[in-house]
Amino acid sequence: MSTAAAGTQGRRRRGGRRHRPMSEINMTPFIDVMLVLLIIFMVAAPLLTVGVPLDLPQTTAAALNVDKQPLKVSVAKDGKIYLMETPIKLDEIVPKLQAVAKTGQEERIYVFGDDTIAYGRVAEVMATITAAGYKRVALVTAPAQKK
Repeated sequence: MSTAAAGTQGRRRRGGRRHRPMSEINMTPFIDVMLVLLIIFMVAAPLLTVGVPLDLPQTTAAALNVDKQPLKVSVAKDGKIYLMETPIKLDEIVPKLQAVAKTGQEERIYVFGDDTIAYGRVAEVMATITAAGYKRVALVTAPAQKK
């Protein structure tokens, strides 16, 4: 046995075992961050809903699988027309769509009509849009509730 090895066994190294790195997650800051994020999402979630509040007619049609957000034209209970959330007149629909549409006449446009509005008003809006050359126009309904 060497004398160097025998001499270091009895000594304690400075700052030895007391100051090892922690291998466990400190949960208190983690929980604090999660609670703050929860509060932020609870406040921000209602603001994420975009559109005019409507009561859509119910059908049994399946939901569409869409990759990107379409343009939304809504007809409210009082007959007013909205492009996204901006109120517009019927004769302003085509110029506003041309200004907003990124892919031109290939842009997907959804028409929302309130359940209580006359179908003729919704058909008039759709006819104006399709007469301008837009081919991807769809009428949106709510899924039927199961009884």
